Amino acid sequence: MSKRRARLNEQLRRELSELIRTQVRDPRVGLVTITGVDVAADLGSARVYVRVVGGPEEMDRSLQGLEAAASFLRTALGRILHVRRVPELRFREDRSYEGAARIEQVLAEVLPEDETEDESQDRAEARWDDDGGGAAS
Repeated sequence: MSKRRARLNEQLRRELSELIRTQVRDPRVGLVTITGVDVAADLGSARVYVRVVGGPEEMDRSLQGLEAAASFLRTALGRILHVRRVPELRFREDRSYEGAARIEQVLAEVLPEDETEDESQDRAEARWDDDGGGAAS
């Protein structure tokens, strides 16, 4: 990804977060957090990833409200941003946290429960020293 797209992604994330918090009055839009924005290579569209406080029903309602507010948000972004064309906004549920939770669950099953992070680090350092990888004193 180009630096320009990365900057635009971050700027869109910040501006959308502020606009949704202060300007969107749709009652369907609950407590929404914009976790990321991914602008297409042609800059014509952007996937906006959101997290919502609540369950699946709240997520569905908020996504409907955000889709309804998309044209309003594009217009507001056009006044704020210095770009030729504001990308079309497509709101999606951010599922990356579910993947992270699943990885944590698998690691918890694999690692012994009584072992703390410090003990694990100490054991790894001891192995490093035993293998001759440590610094000479």
